[in-house]
Amino acid sequence: MAGTRETARGRVVVVGSVNADLIVRVAHLPRPGETVVGGTFERHGGGKGANQAVAAARAGASVRFIGAVGDDDDGRAAAADLAAEGIDTSGVAVLADAPTGIALIVVGPTGENQIAVASGANGRLDADMVDSALAADPLRPGDVCLVGFEVPASAVLAAAIAARAVGATVIVNPAPARAMDRGLEALGPILTPNRGEATTLTRMDDPLDAAHALVARTASPVIVTLGSDGALLVAPGREVERLPAHRVEPIDTTGAGDAFNGTLAAELAHGRSLREAAETAMVMAALTTLAVGARAMPRAGGDTRAALARAALARTGSR
Repeated sequence: MAGTRETARGRVVVVGSVNADLIVRVAHLPRPGETVVGGTFERHGGGKGANQAVAAARAGASVRFIGAVGDDDDGRAAAADLAAEGIDTSGVAVLADAPTGIALIVVGPTGENQIAVASGANGRLDADMVDSALAADPLRPGDVCLVGFEVPASAVLAAAIAARAVGATVIVNPAPARAMDRGLEALGPILTPNRGEATTLTRMDDPLDAAHALVARTASPVIVTLGSDGALLVAPGREVERLPAHRVEPIDTTGAGDAFNGTLAAELAHGRSLREAAETAMVMAALTTLAVGARAMPRAGGDTRAALARAALARTGSR
């Protein structure tokens, strides 16, 4: 019956970035040229792709990560962090001539953030590396391949082509936004931009207009996440579905989008409908904002929805 957990039908294979996140919490975000002192410092594992892989694993999926790190302490720590989450890291390339990616993150008092990234090895991930990793352990029907834009377009396209060739689901999180390859659009991926990314991709300010434009280009569903305004789910030939946000008082919004995408992929791999998967993903995204760090999402395991409901009650006091 609806809402019952099914046996996992596939894995989540994430092709994306992995960084070391250097985080400073401050009383207010600095303006151009301003120095804000008195902050606190933390170091966490990061990178949108790696964060999404962690979210998928914590949502109960079997996860494989494909990416690139440098032959340095940051890279070794990043791979170890992913392995500790139960993620298969056999597809992580170690590059001797590039450093591991670094993200500098400043977080303000209400959870808003500023992020600057030195891509390092992430910028070297290419189609050959992706093809090699997938040849060693191919995608299968029922798998979900999740890709993002913190790695080069050639790597993204190679992963999407491989997934489509075997009938796997493709999710493209176009973050940070850039022009999308027509070949990628033609593969019909599920797109998951936020409001700003949807505008960048379409030059349309209204997120609903942007979603319709993207659906017309891909002939596939689009989910536009809108932060505290929830999300829009637009699919070909169907009415627009508006998904309400979960009301929380955020501490750090850094990893909310990654939590959404990783959980969405995990739920689809478990056989959920896109609407059901998106609803569960929104709960995980909301809970992630209640602690500091891009990997603050709770460990759901098993029945993701039930575990997240319990976590929501414990962490927000809601009834």
